Amino acid sequence: MPIISKITRGKRNPERYNIYLEEKFAFSVDEAVLIRYQLTKGKELDQWTIEEMNFEDEVRKAYNKALNYLGFRMRSEDEVRTKLKEKEFGNAVVDEAIKKLYTHKFLDDQAFSEALLRTQINSGKKGPRAIQQEMQKKGIDKQMQEDVLNSYSEEEQLEIAKELAAKIAAKEKMKTPSQIKQKINDSLMRKGYSYTLVKLAIEDLDLEKDEDQWTDIVREQGDKLWRKHSSKLTGYDLKSKVKQGLYQKGFPSEVINEYIEQKEQEDD
Repeated sequence: MPIISKITRGKRNPERYNIYLEEKFAFSVDEAVLIRYQLTKGKELDQWTIEEMNFEDEVRKAYNKALNYLGFRMRSEDEVRTKLKEKEFGNAVVDEAIKKLYTHKFLDDQAFSEALLRTQINSGKKGPRAIQQEMQKKGIDKQMQEDVLNSYSEEEQLEIAKELAAKIAAKEKMKTPSQIKQKINDSLMRKGYSYTLVKLAIEDLDLEKDEDQWTDIVREQGDKLWRKHSSKLTGYDLKSKVKQGLYQKGFPSEVINEYIEQKEQEDD
């Protein structure tokens, strides 16, 4: 069996040691491995022990890489696995490193999922469908996704959806009620809320317009349509095209007719 002829401390990393067998460099190990296997000059090493030490040392390397990766923020197990495989650690080494991370409480997919849920709710105002997609991206187990999402009650979802709907309605006040409803529907559906819940959030809003508001809104949107089509159309064709556009935007016929009459008077 080969005999350790020399042990030197690593220059770049003083916590690693270079092991020489029969006067030739053989491998390097972490200080913890050195102590665990009681490596000293003159000690005989069989091949099995060498392989065992090298494997344990690789696990420690992977574990330390993972700790550094986890130092920035919480990560899911799948994220850590992916990162270690990118660093070209083997599957067996990654498995052992992951076990150690769980043992020392540095990894916890349950806690990670719960934190992700609250962050997506509080910061992103996301609905359950969008949050579930985020969990899937992070490699969270499907059953765990469902269990964590069950804590996101419909009452809380509706409260947030109403808040978002009210903000959109206030921002889009120069739009027709049907335009505002569509804007809210599209926005909340993208955020992951269900159609039924979005409908309830919209029902809670007062989107009615008074006469002065209708006048301002139709003037703004009507003039845009008028400018858009006036380069190619005139007379009856122009008025018909603008009428059609305003009707599709949800303007009442009486508001449209009043606007067209005003445009005709301006042209006289």
